[in-house]
Amino acid sequence: MKNIVGLALSFSSFVLIDSALASTSTDVKGSANIPNEMNERFLQVQVEQNVTIGRAIKAIVGHYPQKAASIVDTALDLYPQKYKEIIHAAISAQPTLAEEVVKLALNKGISSCTSIVETAINADPSYIDFVVTAAADSTPEELNEIVRIAVITEPDSADYIVQSLAKAHPSKIVEILQSAIGAVPFVGEYVVEALLAVFPNDAETVITAAVRESSTEREQIRKIIETAQNSGVSIEDLETYAINGGATTEELSQALENK
Repeated sequence: MKNIVGLALSFSSFVLIDSALASTSTDVKGSANIPNEMNERFLQVQVEQNVTIGRAIKAIVGHYPQKAASIVDTALDLYPQKYKEIIHAAISAQPTLAEEVVKLALNKGISSCTSIVETAINADPSYIDFVVTAAADSTPEELNEIVRIAVITEPDSADYIVQSLAKAHPSKIVEILQSAIGAVPFVGEYVVEALLAVFPNDAETVITAAVRESSTEREQIRKIIETAQNSGVSIEDLETYAINGGATTEELSQALENK
C-alpha cells in the first residue's frame, strides 16, 4: 500500500511539471518566472512527501533531461546544505551534466571548491576532465587545490587531469605538475608522459620540474627519466634536464641502462 501511495504521489508531481511546462508555451506575460516557480514547487512537494532531494533530482533528470540544469540550479538555491547529495544525484543520473553542475555549484559559493570537485568526481570519475576544467575556469585561483584533490580522489586518472588542465592553462604547466606529484608522488611518470605528449617542445620544463618535485622519492626519478626517453627525448637532452632537476649521475645511468 505504501508503495502504491508513493507512486501515486510521484505521478501527481510529474503531472504538475507537465502542466507547468505546457503553460510556458502559452503564457507570454510573466513567463520568465514560471520555470523557477515550477522547479521550486516540484522539489518542495517531493521533500514534503519524504522523498530525498537526491531521489527527486534523479527523477526529474530521468524524466525531463531538458530541465535538468534548471532543476539543479533551483535545488542548490533551496537546499544548499544538501549540495553533495544534489551534485552526486545529478551527475550520476546524467554524467554529461558534470561540467554545468560544477560551475553552478561553484558560482553559488555554497561550499569549498575542493569539496565540490571531490563530490563531482566521485559521482562519475569518467568525466573527471570536464569536472576539473570547469572548476579551474570558474575558480582559476584554486587551480593548485583542484589538481591536488582531483589526483588524490582519482590517482589513476592523473594523466587525464594534468593533460586537460595544462591544455586549458598552458602557462601553468609547472604548477599543475608540481601539485599533482606533490599530492601523489607515484604519478610522476604518468604526468610526464601525458605532458610530453601534448607539449613536446616543453620537455626541459617538464622533466626538470618533475625530477625536482620527486626529490624525496628517488625511485620515481628513475621512472621519470625512463618515461621521458620513451617519449622521444634524446639522451643528451635528457641528461641535461635531469641533472638540472637534481638527478644524480648514478640515477641517470641506472635509468638509461635499463633500456
